[in-house]
Amino acid sequence: MKRKEKHEGKQSLSPYQLLNIRLFILFRVLFNARFYYPVFTILFLDYGLSLEQFAVLNTVWAFTIVLSEVPSGALADLLGRRFLLVVTAWLMILEMSVIAFVPTANPDLVFWAFLVNRVLSGLAEAMASGADEALAYDTLVAHGLAGQWPRVLEVQMRAQNFGYIIAMTLGAVVYDPSMVNRVLRWCFVDVSVTQQMSMRYPVYLTLLLAVVALLVTLRMRDPVLPADCKSRDVQKATVWQLTRLVLHTGLWILRTPMAFTVIFFAMTIDHTLRMAVTLTSKYYRLIGLPEASFGLLGSLVAIVGLFVPRLARIMVERLSAGMNVLLLGAGSVVALLFLSLFLPYWGILPVVAVFVGLMLTSYFTSHYLNELTDSQQRATVLSFKGLALNVAYGVIGLGFAALMQQYRVVETGLYPSQTAEFIEDQAFMAAVGCFPWYLAGALMITLLCCLPRVRRTVSSDKQS
Repeated sequence: MKRKEKHEGKQSLSPYQLLNIRLFILFRVLFNARFYYPVFTILFLDYGLSLEQFAVLNTVWAFTIVLSEVPSGALADLLGRRFLLVVTAWLMILEMSVIAFVPTANPDLVFWAFLVNRVLSGLAEAMASGADEALAYDTLVAHGLAGQWPRVLEVQMRAQNFGYIIAMTLGAVVYDPSMVNRVLRWCFVDVSVTQQMSMRYPVYLTLLLAVVALLVTLRMRDPVLPADCKSRDVQKATVWQLTRLVLHTGLWILRTPMAFTVIFFAMTIDHTLRMAVTLTSKYYRLIGLPEASFGLLGSLVAIVGLFVPRLARIMVERLSAGMNVLLLGAGSVVALLFLSLFLPYWGILPVVAVFVGLMLTSYFTSHYLNELTDSQQRATVLSFKGLALNVAYGVIGLGFAALMQQYRVVETGLYPSQTAEFIEDQAFMAAVGCFPWYLAGALMITLLCCLPRVRRTVSSDKQS
């Protein structure tokens, strides 16, 4: 009788009554709602970097994640998820400080500052990847609420999109010096702000969020604490434990067709859509949209994103994983086809569709992987997922940079008398035009690699 009452008490508990769940949602908002996102590409360019340097720097970011993703996930499983999240917040503070205060007079110094920023940012992403999700999911497991994870994900994504709305709108406004000067005049402040000054304002605001994120992580608690405090001698043994956990988890993914398939399809779709999203501010310029509207467009995407988690939850509850992948893959290819047309003004619609595709990919991957994975290796499995996604993103970043250089040569031959800016715009449009065909081919290869393994597993399950 007492056991039954205890079980019913756990089931009646709301997941949002748990401090870790509330802090997890808040941390995701603070870590991801960055005020410079609506002007991400042009921020690099206005600091004095070229489009090729921008692509290379983001490849450095991706490969930093690649090198640290899995070890950080294993460390989260061994040393505690809270520890990794506190380190993440400190890294976020450092990464924003580097570009917030770097002088722009020396182009080489600017490049190295952004290089350090990308490395620190990559480390922060790797530390957070898997650790925050694992902490939240295991908190639910500890209270008998693991079945509430899809609903927690839905609320988390909605909250994150509310954060995006604020960050996108305010970030673009403070980036525009004419808008800032107008507000200052309304406030009777006799100060004139230049582009070189206002371009740092989104960075300053994101630095402030990083400080708040640190305070949030300090309040988190690991749901399962060690039985006793480990000595320094035992801590040394974690190097072997770390290696063994990484190898064991990697082999588990390879031997589990569904886990392998989920990660492979997520990697294929995510890195292509993410590369397109990375370039949106340049894309907006080419479809005739003023810079002041970039934040409003980002807010529009975030508003649409408020409804995506509910759609995603309905899809995972009512449709099979295979049908969800089919709809997501086909929809992503169609969105990129329309994106490559560079339709004036109307080109915002395929951008929205690309963002929706990314959100669905994130939701599906989290849902299916957490459902398949044991608690002991959850953060490590999620880190392998992050590893795969970022390897692909790093490769496509290098590919895009090489493609841009190739198309520059081609466009210069076609328009020898045109300006360098015109040549760059034409090369950019040609490179983006390759995205839908690349994704369609990559999805076919992924299907051919994964489908036979899944069929064999299903057949063996039926026979047994």
